[in-house]
Amino acid sequence: QVRLVESGGGLVQPGGSLRLSCAVSGSTCSIYVMGWYRQAQGKQRELVARITPVGTTNYADSVKGRFTISRDDAKNTVYLQMDSLKPEDTAVYYCRRGDGGIGTYWGQGTQVTVSS
Repeated sequence: QVRLVESGGGLVQPGGSLRLSCAVSGSTCSIYVMGWYRQAQGKQRELVARITPVGTTNYADSVKGRFTISRDDAKNTVYLQMDSLKPEDTAVYYCRRGDGGIGTYWGQGTQVTVSS
């Protein structure tokens, strides 16, 4: 059974940093597109960053230069390093395996709150 478990969320002040982790079990994350998404209260879920099996990365314009997605194949874990956090980054962050079709799996989400 495929499971994605996010961790690393929390409360941070503006300008601070957090690193989210997505531990994958029951699947090898290196052979899938892996992505981080977020959903703020009252808004639609949106793509934050994604990484392909060959390591190509894509970012939402709102996080370019501040967030970095990476993957540790030995640990079967995907990370999202978030720097220079802003209040508008506050959301529940979700990890996803796949591109939205058959075989797509989501984690349960982790809350990130950026506030002074």
